[in-house]
Amino acid sequence: MLRDSAIACALAVGLAACGGAQPDAGAPADTLFTGGAIVTMDPARPRVDAVAVRGETIAAAGSLDEVMALRGDATRVVELADRALLPGFIDAHGHFLAMGRSLDSLSLHPPPVGDVNDIDDVVRKIEAWIADRNIPPGGLVQGIGYDDSLLAERRHPNRDDLDRASTEHRIVLTHVSGHLRTTNSAALADAGISAATPDPPGGHIRRRTGSREPDGVLEETAGRLVSAGPFGGGADDTDALARRAIDVYLGYGTTTIQDGGTQADTVAALRAAADREPFNADVAAFAAFRPPEDAERAVYERRYGGGFRVAGVKFLLDGSPQGRTAWLTEPYTEGPPGAPADYRAYPVLEPEVYKPAAAHLVRRGVPIIVHANGDAAIDLMLDGVDEAVAGPDAMPDHRSVVIHAQLMRADQLDRAAVLGAVPSFFAAHSFFWGDWHLRSFGEARGSNVSPARWALERGVRFTIHNDAPVVPPDIMRLVSIAVNRRTRSGHVLGPEQRLTVEEALHAVTLGAAYQYFEEDTKGSIAAGKQADLIVLERNPLETDPDDLEHVRVLETFSRGRSVYVRADE
Repeated sequence: MLRDSAIACALAVGLAACGGAQPDAGAPADTLFTGGAIVTMDPARPRVDAVAVRGETIAAAGSLDEVMALRGDATRVVELADRALLPGFIDAHGHFLAMGRSLDSLSLHPPPVGDVNDIDDVVRKIEAWIADRNIPPGGLVQGIGYDDSLLAERRHPNRDDLDRASTEHRIVLTHVSGHLRTTNSAALADAGISAATPDPPGGHIRRRTGSREPDGVLEETAGRLVSAGPFGGGADDTDALARRAIDVYLGYGTTTIQDGGTQADTVAALRAAADREPFNADVAAFAAFRPPEDAERAVYERRYGGGFRVAGVKFLLDGSPQGRTAWLTEPYTEGPPGAPADYRAYPVLEPEVYKPAAAHLVRRGVPIIVHANGDAAIDLMLDGVDEAVAGPDAMPDHRSVVIHAQLMRADQLDRAAVLGAVPSFFAAHSFFWGDWHLRSFGEARGSNVSPARWALERGVRFTIHNDAPVVPPDIMRLVSIAVNRRTRSGHVLGPEQRLTVEEALHAVTLGAAYQYFEEDTKGSIAAGKQADLIVLERNPLETDPDDLEHVRVLETFSRGRSVYVRADE
């Protein structure tokens, strides 16, 4: 545990008696934090000497005198010393249940997340998975996280590669982006996918060169044609999975967590779990949009019940830049194998479906978050918002979110400023796929992925995110990447787009709270706000930027309760 100090009476300047509180100071605090660095993220009062927590709320944040006046006999006093206190991190976008599922899945991630470097590694790991778990013939083998951009062969494993691992098991591997799958012959046959199978709307079945025979790689909606199998069944399974996933996020200091694209049955199971026993963090679900009826029946809950609420609706407009399925206005510099020179990818949801649905939801006051990576998808996203806000004399406070916004152009940020849209940049891309993006999009476009500095220059509110489980939900690494923008090869990707440490921290605290319409209750350390707090081993504002990702979370407080303590503390 952190050092709890029985601070001497001399520290409690102005107290009538040691261990007591001023008669007019209200009930004693449960926890006091003093000493060290307290980084409030409150622009009105960026630094304070001490913080008091009573129940679920920050009771005071200010001078030592005023805070220590709330000390009682049972108050825990946390002496920060060389540590730092910050508001709890807010997950601007991710898939927390998928993160939980990934803990028990066959990981095919490359370093630094995993150890897969080539297709032979993929095959060996599948063979070992089958043997270790005694999976019978006909059984399903699922793997996640393979990354063609980092495999030595620079291609996706195909059906022939996976048939080397087994022809008796159905093998379904999900790309690190979550936007493609690759399968063996048994899985294709089980799904009835053949040369005669047409591409589904919003997807593509890759074919063997010179034929219509599927090669095993399925893009976007085509991936739904194969069964990925159930990850748990009823509400009890969702309950246990959710709590396990929340514990992972708490270890990274995240106290508000997103589940983006939640299915209706999962929403019901999560609500039931939170009603049975409150979650140790706040979970905001954005229901997956399925046309056409969802625009009418969508639910929006402004308050958490047991740490859970439905915070809006999620749309999916295109694919991923690392999978080369992000929808562009100008061709890829280097597209997928066999792609024509004018390849721009394609929409996943057609404009005539998205625009009226988005407009209807915004007019109803239901927040929307919209997956749009490529600039063509971002154009469409903003068109929907434009249609929604057209007419009223005053701009409604809708805060529609452009999720990922990787290839957002400067003129689109100008438009976002006018429309009040909020980009949430997948800033972790700069490290994980920055080198790949230079190949895919060329120097100019590739260098300006996640253009956070452009957003700041235009006064556009924005956030940054990890999109877990695409990459782990490590917020300090995310902050580090946004500050340094160093790729795997060591190249600094678009140095003019780098953030300062304070700007990056704002994007995962008060800025993210704004995205959620929660800036009045979260995102900074101020009296009256929810007591979501984290203790870091040192002050990130005074840390060498190259060492930011190594700053550890030592303790996490959610709604005033200590819910995570690092094991070696």
